[in-house]
Amino acid sequence: MSFSPHCGASVALAPARSPSPWVQRWLALLPPGATVLDFAAGSGRHAQYAHRRGLRATAIDRDRGALGELDPGPMVRIADLESGAWPFADERFDAVVVTNYLFRPRFALLAALVAPGGLLICETFAQGNERFGKPSNPNFLLAAGELCERSRRAGLSVVAYEHGLVEQPRSAVIQRVCATRPDRDGALRRLG
Repeated sequence: MSFSPHCGASVALAPARSPSPWVQRWLALLPPGATVLDFAAGSGRHAQYAHRRGLRATAIDRDRGALGELDPGPMVRIADLESGAWPFADERFDAVVVTNYLFRPRFALLAALVAPGGLLICETFAQGNERFGKPSNPNFLLAAGELCERSRRAGLSVVAYEHGLVEQPRSAVIQRVCATRPDRDGALRRLG
């Protein structure tokens, strides 16, 4: 299966408590036992989904209360991801999942968490979303193509990209990327 980057697609977001279809699509490519990091996890819905698929999932967020509601299974870590010491040292993951979160100053550090042959799976709000409510602050809205550009600058190869208006679970402008880090031999992850 091959995907090419494109813009302007109309796609659907999952309800906040359900795993994102975008995330599900890409996590389905991982073999059992692969490692997944649900970064800025909130309630940990993607870590829980990954765990149920037989993946070794870790959820990290600064809100202990939200992560405390996770079913047993995923590893839970509490850390401030925007200030202080970076909580990962030399850890790498087969997939790093980030949804509804944007903190540009640490994007390169975030992308560095992707192991050779691994995936970065991102989905968050883009410019134009201010017409529909929060987030409306430009600091939390991506410019057109920004996830592609940031991923490439971090040494990742973009596998798929979408940017557009969604209607579910509410109207919003979002941007999505799935990018992979070439393995040690320079080969890309085989998809599909």
